[in-house]
Amino acid sequence: MIKSNSLFKKIADNDSPRRWLVLALIRAAAVITCVVAAVFFLIRIVPGDPAKMILGEHSTPEAIQALHHSLGLDLPLWEQFTRFVQNLFTHGDTGASIAWGTSTRELITERAPVTLLLIVMASVLAILVALVLATLAATNKDRLLDHLIRIFPTITLGMPVFWVGLLLILFLSVRLGWFPVGGVGEGLAGTLYSLTLPAITVAFSQIPTLVRSLRAQMLEVLESDFVVTLKAAGIPNRVILTKHVLRNSALPTLMLLGVNISYLIGGTLVVEQVFGIKGIGSLLFSAISKRDFPVIQGIALYCAISVVIISLLIEISSWLLDPRTKGKQ
Repeated sequence: MIKSNSLFKKIADNDSPRRWLVLALIRAAAVITCVVAAVFFLIRIVPGDPAKMILGEHSTPEAIQALHHSLGLDLPLWEQFTRFVQNLFTHGDTGASIAWGTSTRELITERAPVTLLLIVMASVLAILVALVLATLAATNKDRLLDHLIRIFPTITLGMPVFWVGLLLILFLSVRLGWFPVGGVGEGLAGTLYSLTLPAITVAFSQIPTLVRSLRAQMLEVLESDFVVTLKAAGIPNRVILTKHVLRNSALPTLMLLGVNISYLIGGTLVVEQVFGIKGIGSLLFSAISKRDFPVIQGIALYCAISVVIISLLIEISSWLLDPRTKGKQ
C-alpha cells in the first residue's frame, strides 16, 4: 500500500504530459467502472418481471420459475453481477437478448452505423452553424444582427428535441415535401438525404450553447491586446479573424461540445423514434417495453463508454491545441 501511494504521488508530482495522460486515463477507467456497476444494479430496481413480459400475464408460476432458471435470474445478485462482468470482458457482450434470443452485441452492431452517422452529421452541422452565427454576432457587437442572434439561444434552449422534430416534419416534410417523413433511404446518398432532417433536429438542441460560448470567447479575443496590435500593423481583418481569433476561441467551445456529447447522444436516441429510424434508439425503446435486461444494459453501457471515450479524446485534443490547459484538468 505504501509503495502504491508513493507511486501515485510520484506520478501526480511529475508535471509532464505522461502524468497528465495517466491521470486522465485513471479518471476514465474509474468512470467506466462506476457505469458498469450502475448499469447492472439500477436496471434491477425498476419494477417488473422480464419472465412475465415474455410469457404473458397468464403464465403459470412453474413456467416463470423455469424461465428464471434458464436466464440465470434465480441466482444470487452477486453471482449474476460476476457473470455479467466476466461475459463483458471476455466477449464484449452483456448476454443474449431475452426477447430476440440473439447476442446483444450483434443487435447493437447491426443498428449502430445509422446512429453513429446521425450523430456525426448533427455534430458537424451544429459546429458549422454555430461558427457562422457566432462570427456574425461577434463582428457586429451590439448591432441589430448581434441582438437577433443572441435572442436565438434564449428562445430555443427550452424547446424539447422531439417537439422540434415534429414541427420540422410538419413544415419541411408534410407541407413542403423537401424531406421524407421518416425512415432511412437506400444507398449512401439516400441515407444522407433521409438523415438530414433528423440531423438538423439533433443539431438544433446543441447550436444555442455553442453559439453563446463561441461568441463570448471571440469577443474576449477581439478585445485582447495582440489583436489590437495586429490591426495597427495593417493586417486584414479576414486574416486576423480566421488565423488568430477563431483559433484562440475554438478551444473552450470544443471542450463544451465534449461536455454536451452525452446530451447529443441522448437526443439522437429520442429523435430516432420521432423519425422512425431503426437505430440504437428504436432498439432501446423496444427493449424497455419488453423488459429485456441484457439489451438495455448493453445499450446503456456502450453509450456511456462512448461518452467517456469521446470526452477523453476531446480533452486530449484540447491539451494538444493548448498545453496550458493541462493544469486545469
